[in-house]
Amino acid sequence: MPRPARLLAAGLLPLLACVGLAPAALAQQAPRPQGPGPSAPGPSAPGPKAPGTKAPAPRPPATPDPAFEAARAAFEGRPEAERRAVQDALVWAGSYNSVVNGAFGRRTYEAIGAWQTKSGAAATGILDEPARVALLAAGEAARRAARFTVAADPATGLIIGVPERLLSKRSRLPGGSRWQSPDGRITLDTKATAPGESDLDALFAQSAAVTPERKVTYSLKRPDFTVVTGETPAGKFYIRHAAGPAGIRGFTLAYDKASAPEMDRLVIAIANSFVPFPGEAPAAPPRPAAAMAGPAAPANGPLPGPATGPAAATGLVVGPRRIVAVLPGACPAPRVADAPVRVLRRDEVSGLSLLEGATPPGSSPVLAPAPAAPGEASIVLAAGADGATVTTGEIAGAGLIAPLQPGAAGAPVLDRSGRLLGLVARLPAQPRLVAGVMPPLTHPLVGLETLKALLGPEAPKAAAGSTPPLTAGAIAGRFAGAVVAVRCGG
Repeated sequence: MPRPARLLAAGLLPLLACVGLAPAALAQQAPRPQGPGPSAPGPSAPGPKAPGTKAPAPRPPATPDPAFEAARAAFEGRPEAERRAVQDALVWAGSYNSVVNGAFGRRTYEAIGAWQTKSGAAATGILDEPARVALLAAGEAARRAARFTVAADPATGLIIGVPERLLSKRSRLPGGSRWQSPDGRITLDTKATAPGESDLDALFAQSAAVTPERKVTYSLKRPDFTVVTGETPAGKFYIRHAAGPAGIRGFTLAYDKASAPEMDRLVIAIANSFVPFPGEAPAAPPRPAAAMAGPAAPANGPLPGPATGPAAATGLVVGPRRIVAVLPGACPAPRVADAPVRVLRRDEVSGLSLLEGATPPGSSPVLAPAPAAPGEASIVLAAGADGATVTTGEIAGAGLIAPLQPGAAGAPVLDRSGRLLGLVARLPAQPRLVAGVMPPLTHPLVGLETLKALLGPEAPKAAAGSTPPLTAGAIAGRFAGAVVAVRCGG
């Protein structure tokens, strides 16, 4: 099964109730049968015909839709990173309810048209550049309003997006984590079990159980994942389980029907962010940098909170007690996780600095063997409020096109194999905002030659040979622990 399909699994046992995506939308997110089978019957030999019956007339070929084909050509002419960003923004705009994969289909076409109509424009399905920028800004504004953070869950190792404005309460569960609204009406639980501790078939049977008070609106079972949605008289639920060599991982999202107007959109964003097994074979669950600042919390106790204050820059761990960061012009008393760090060396032109201080455990990326090519898709890991945040972008000359936010200076820019292409250079002191957020701009990069010149013998090694591409979630799961927030001031 292709890796994107594996991103569809998860769930725990039902809590209250949660979301029911439309079956058609869920079916589009799930892998479709390949070849004949019970759900996709193949051609069969013609049987005997009754006397006097006529063979059915062949169907005429479908008439092409010129408007749809023009929209398809315009959409597919953009790089993959831009196509995915448009779909993600459409999710946040409330117009798209399917998987973010960069592929154009009827749902994407109708979603663009719906957003254009909502914006007072003609519903052509084609976004010109000003409309695309406005859509991305609107989507980012909605994402930031929800404080939607995609990061590794320290308790399970899976990656998931959490709307922290709504789910502000956090606690530990046996084998997982819980995010909950202050009034307890919205709950997101994650859970992981080791190989042999649970059975996917049994979990699916429990998740899909129907009672007089519990209705299942959609269920899907595959050898390595399950999806179940449904509702109760008061609420809705969405459950996913994924099975792999590391065991079973999943999440349950439950909320009351009063919150459905907002949560029905957020559940799609959460489902699209879910990566049950980041990386190919992680030795231990990756942990976001902010969660490593303090001691581990006891079971069922509060999770450690992030360091206070906005991040001035993003730091990348390059070795034991060694961090590189692009610092602003003045950064007195820099610190990481509220612990002071010392500036060992600094490139005055770029602001690239080598810092000495306590570093969390985590894998650091190797250097890409060659500079990035224009148009190449990339992944940016920036320090957020609760660990590394993931942003997709595209290389443009010596820069990067991406919707980066304050604090992303110094963030590592990785290719789709997880190799380091460079670091985000200083961001504008007074950035231009659209709807309160920075739209996708071309940001200059601090190149690898500058990095190697600063680090000298301590520079990371360059990758040898070709490596297979990874998903954004897999890259984040592998290297999120090496990204830290750098703050200035005592």
